[in-house]
Amino acid sequence: MNTDAPARGTWDKVEFYTSYFLLLVLAAFIGTRLSFATVWKLPAIDLVLSIVALLIVLGAFWFARGRRSWRLWIIALASATQIVPMVIREPVLLFPLLGALIPIAILLGCLFALSRKGNAPVRPSQRS
Repeated sequence: MNTDAPARGTWDKVEFYTSYFLLLVLAAFIGTRLSFATVWKLPAIDLVLSIVALLIVLGAFWFARGRRSWRLWIIALASATQIVPMVIREPVLLFPLLGALIPIAILLGCLFALSRKGNAPVRPSQRS
């Protein structure tokens, strides 16, 4: 049975909810890391970067709600504030992170493709 093409806004909604889910996961991760800072000593630079990243991620739910590019940049910034200081202190952590780069690259490629999919005109299905 032939079906019509999906509505134009469908891919935009997928990217929208995916980016908000990533922001929520980052907020939970950074919040957990900050809560562990009360038990274990966290380096001062990590503490400052984590607090700033958490504030930016939480603020993104309000000020980046209409801007896709802002959400993606905030996700990248918050991720970098958590990863870069650890790798600078312990360079051996770079090897597992390089292995994890493959699924991250796939995720980013999918997000980019989905964000561009909404801009393409919808072609009607060919019926024979």
